[in-house]
Amino acid sequence: MTDVTVTPFDTAPQQVPRPLPLFLEMLRNETEGAPERRARALAGLRAYQTAPRAPRIETGTIIASAGRATLRQYADAGRPVVFIPSLINPPHILDLSPETSLLRWLASQGFAPLLVDWGEPTPADRAQDLDWHVEQLLRPLLHRIGKPPLLVGYCLGGTIALAAAARLPVAGVALIAAPWHFSGFGKAARADIASLWTDAQPACDQLGLVPIEVLQAGFWRLDPARTIGKFESFADTAPDSEAARRFVALEDWANGGAPIAYAAARQMFGDLFDADLPGTRRWHIGGTLVDPHALACPLVEFVSANDRIVPAASAIGLPDSRTLGAGHVGMIVGSSARTQLWEPLADWLTTVPSRR
Repeated sequence: MTDVTVTPFDTAPQQVPRPLPLFLEMLRNETEGAPERRARALAGLRAYQTAPRAPRIETGTIIASAGRATLRQYADAGRPVVFIPSLINPPHILDLSPETSLLRWLASQGFAPLLVDWGEPTPADRAQDLDWHVEQLLRPLLHRIGKPPLLVGYCLGGTIALAAAARLPVAGVALIAAPWHFSGFGKAARADIASLWTDAQPACDQLGLVPIEVLQAGFWRLDPARTIGKFESFADTAPDSEAARRFVALEDWANGGAPIAYAAARQMFGDLFDADLPGTRRWHIGGTLVDPHALACPLVEFVSANDRIVPAASAIGLPDSRTLGAGHVGMIVGSSARTQLWEPLADWLTTVPSRR
């Protein structure tokens, strides 16, 4: 393989795709017999590594905390809307930049968006399962709102939002690319995910945590050609262009993130992906069956028809289900995000009556 210089993880952990060995293995497989493609992908990787980065400044104001989790508010006035991100990757995908921030845009429309940040677990938190995340982190934060809140859950955060809605009164729940029928990922993808967990589980058990590298490997296995292809394309992108800045911001987000407490990851791999407890109406949180069809509040789901991370087949199939043409991340920060998701979401939130 053509040589490439990479920055060590311990000095610049967000400037290389993680885990790098798997990336290089995929590069070999995807560009076998095409040395020109391999060279372009490596050039794109190098351009990503060396791209200038301004320090990220968190916006919003922390108004509540529960354990390691915090609740960050983006407007002082307006109807509160609580956004629940996935446990995987940082929550700032919902506030990526001033130009691509769903939260700041909603604040400009008269809402008071709030963002849950799950914080960073330590090995001492190994026993914190999904029930614990809902009961000990999310529930106290939601009580801070003072009345039944509007919830918006993205990706696995949507699945967790439904669990919260089963445990306490909420005004409504909007789901964005949220998996529910995990059998909808398909046999091949679920087998790959099971194999990944089988390989990683002993080391994660020892750590008490599941590092982001393990989860990133699972995402890459879903579509290795696209992973390599985007670095090929980036090789031809002008370094000082808006497209380059957006690519770097997205890749830094995708390659970053806190680990997951071992117990929560074990449930995610075992109870959700393997057993599909939600999709077969067997998933309980805090002793309560989580059944979206039994919730006494308005619900809507936004589903991507071409989502490679959370396939459309894994959606609930609610009566109010909106199909979008953007991808898993594009529906949040893509060039058509405002028309495809932001505006329809704001319109729906406006129709939900308040509860006391």
